[in-house]
Amino acid sequence: MKTKLQIAKNWLPRYTGTKIDEFGDYLLLTNFYNYIIKFAERFNCDIKGIGRPMQTATNNNGLTIVNFGIGSANAATIMDLLVARNPKGVLFLGKCGGLKQSTEIGNFILPIAAIRGEGTSNDYLPPEVPALPSFKLHKFVSDKIVARNMEYRTGVVYTTNRRLWEWDENFKQYLKRIGVIGIDMETATLFIVGYANQIARGALLLVSDLPMFPEGIKTEESDKLITQLYTDVHLDIGIEAMTEIGAKGEQIKHFTF
Repeated sequence: MKTKLQIAKNWLPRYTGTKIDEFGDYLLLTNFYNYIIKFAERFNCDIKGIGRPMQTATNNNGLTIVNFGIGSANAATIMDLLVARNPKGVLFLGKCGGLKQSTEIGNFILPIAAIRGEGTSNDYLPPEVPALPSFKLHKFVSDKIVARNMEYRTGVVYTTNRRLWEWDENFKQYLKRIGVIGIDMETATLFIVGYANQIARGALLLVSDLPMFPEGIKTEESDKLITQLYTDVHLDIGIEAMTEIGAKGEQIKHFTF
């Protein structure tokens, strides 16, 4: 195997237990196994890749959901491996910490950009390249949220490799100074590696905690409550958007120069 494509075609099935032609044209990405379970139960489809690093499920409409794990390294891995399938669009259903008073638990964020604090993306493109979603994909997701008479937030999110930072007051002051609306561990990487691989990509983030305040830091109990209250609608919006975008959405082909 000498080329990136050859490697990806061999590794994508190995990581996911799923044949390349079993992946749909449009994909949902997540790092929560319960999203895969809910998707499979809803569409009565099999979960593949159990016991592998990543799991998938694909419904009869040809929409695939992938649980790629947690963190920027895994995010880069799946976006590299997907060159084997060359999907038409990918939407990340992730969670983030809300960093501003305008963001509350249960809010959705469609990030207009992500700050590359994770470092992983530097292996793909220079630091001055902005981490951006595909605008037309986000526009379609936005329409689906508005059609439900729901609100969402936009802004810049910060992506970090630090899983444990909530104690660090200096880092918190830095986040306030740069004015970001949320913080997560994958979005910037997904955007940059998607851009590098010419994959149309977006992210619909659910605010799951308010980590700037001690009482707002996520716990096992609070995460269970968030899952119970908001997971279904998060998944619903993603499914609806990525099912209909091929037929009703604008062309979202990615161009490079």
